[in-house]
Amino acid sequence: MKMGDSGNRNKDETTGGGEKVFADPDARMQLHGFNNLTKTLSFNMYDICYTKTKEEREAYIAYIDEQYNSERLTAILNEVASMIGAHVLNTAKQDYVPQGASVTLLVSEGPIVEVPAEAYEESPGPLPAETSGASPGSPPRGEGEDEGTTPGPMPAAVVMALDKSHITVHTYPEYHPNEGISTFRADIDVSTCGEISPLKALRYLIDSFDTDIMTIDYRVRGFTRDKNGDKLFIDHDIRSIQNYIPEEQGALYDMIDVNIYQENVFHTKCRLKQFDLNNYLFGYTKDVLTDDERKQITGRLKQEMDEIFYHIGARRA
Repeated sequence: MKMGDSGNRNKDETTGGGEKVFADPDARMQLHGFNNLTKTLSFNMYDICYTKTKEEREAYIAYIDEQYNSERLTAILNEVASMIGAHVLNTAKQDYVPQGASVTLLVSEGPIVEVPAEAYEESPGPLPAETSGASPGSPPRGEGEDEGTTPGPMPAAVVMALDKSHITVHTYPEYHPNEGISTFRADIDVSTCGEISPLKALRYLIDSFDTDIMTIDYRVRGFTRDKNGDKLFIDHDIRSIQNYIPEEQGALYDMIDVNIYQENVFHTKCRLKQFDLNNYLFGYTKDVLTDDERKQITGRLKQEMDEIFYHIGARRA
């Protein structure tokens, strides 16, 4: 629904002369055997809207549900899989009542390998009741089931993926019961094993959602070995997630980093700098509001953004 226009960059991104440095997610090093590193990118976005009446709130949630239904989310995730060079093994999607949707893709770095059915020996048949756990009162065999076969057909092929990875998205439209604020949140996780880099999809994810606030986390877990057998806990250079956000996108946001370099944990929060009240009203513009109403609504919206960006919640007694 809206995008801003100017922002700051983290100083870690530049060389001494101020030249922009972008990391190469495709850079490779020679390893011993399979790359066992797990790389996870978590992308959390918020869209905020002022909805004064029940009718405005319901209209906004209906709009969000239509814009980000499971069909569109599936298309976004399939594009992410294509961008990072992953093979989609399975897709699960669901729209929820009263609102929200979820999509999960199981992906693999390598191509799908199908194992022929003839590679499997025929089952010797069911175990006797006393060893199989069947009780004396178990139901009798169905018609056509004899002692020498296992009930149910054998699969024609089995999909094998040793380097299982996944891409998921969940959406959470919600609203404040009293303050007239509605918030749409989408959580996306791209978790990969091997050489696939989820960071390659970051630009596309940012473009795919109209977002006021983003929280982005990137973590590399486990270790692999180089050709000499030495452990590698990360296989690429990174100082900040901001290194993977293009200049024109980064210019839209204020960004804050919280990184734990020795643990390969990177965290960046982004917030639009430009604030235009028209972008936060649903179904009308600020021209129909009085000066006092504009000031009051602007204050509520900015308070909501501050609370989300700085994690300011209600104090517990």
